[in-house]
Amino acid sequence: MSTSAMDVVRMLVLPPLSLFLLYGAGWILRFWWLRLGRIVCGGALALLFVLCTNAGAWLLLRPLENLEPPLESANGAQAIVVLSAGRLENSPEYGGLDIPDYIGLARARYAAKLQRETGLPLLVSGGYGKTGKRDISLASGMAHVLQEDFATPVQWIEDKSDNTAQNAAFSAAILRQAGVRRILLVTDAMHMRRSRVAFAHEGLEVIGAPTLFFSRERLEVLDFLPGSEGLRRSRYAAHEWLGMAWYGLQYALARAFRE
Repeated sequence: MSTSAMDVVRMLVLPPLSLFLLYGAGWILRFWWLRLGRIVCGGALALLFVLCTNAGAWLLLRPLENLEPPLESANGAQAIVVLSAGRLENSPEYGGLDIPDYIGLARARYAAKLQRETGLPLLVSGGYGKTGKRDISLASGMAHVLQEDFATPVQWIEDKSDNTAQNAAFSAAILRQAGVRRILLVTDAMHMRRSRVAFAHEGLEVIGAPTLFFSRERLEVLDFLPGSEGLRRSRYAAHEWLGMAWYGLQYALARAFRE
C-alpha cells in the first residue's frame, strides 16, 4: 500500500489525530504557560467530545448537505454518472470478492433507480483505491453490483481515477467521445458540491442527484453522546469542507494562469 504526501497531510489535519496533536501541544505548553496549556488541552478534549456525537457532526453536515438539494428533474440530461466509494475486501459471503462499501452501495442503488426512471446510459467511475490491489477496480465492482444485483445496464466504466478531480477528468473524456455534455451526477450529499465543481471544471453541465442525506435524520437523546459513527461523520464532513477549499483554490489558480 502506497501513502502519498497528501494522505499524510490529510491524516494530520482531520480529526481525531489533529485533536490528539492539539492536546499534545497543550500538554507541552503547560511547562511554560500553565494556563494556556490547560486551555488548549481542555479545548481539544471538548472538541473531540462534540465531534464524536451525531449532534456535533450535524453542525458540520447540515450546511454542507444544504448546498445541494435533492434531485427534482432530469432536465435534459444525456447520461448518468455515479461515483464509486470504498470497498469491503475479501467478503466471504460473495466468495471472497471485494464489494462496494455501504456508501458505494447507496450510490449504486440510487443510480439504478434513476436509470430505470430515465432510461439514460450509465457511467461508473472509480479506480483501484489506495489498497494497491490491481485485480478489480472500484468502478468494475460497482458495475458488477449494478448489473447483477440491480439488473441495471452499465454503458461505460472509467477505472483510472484515484480521486474526485480524476473522476471528473477521465469521465469527461469518455463522455465527450459519446457526445454527452449534460449529466445526472450521483454521489452522496456531503460529496456532491465538490464533485459538481470538479465535473463543471471539465466542461460538463451537471445536474446534481445526491443521496444519503445524513443531516435529515431526527436527533434523539443518544445522538448527544459520543460514538464511532459521530466521529466518522464529522471526519467525512471535515474532509469535504477542506476538499472544497482545496479544489476551489486549484481551479481558481488554473483559471488565473489561463487568463
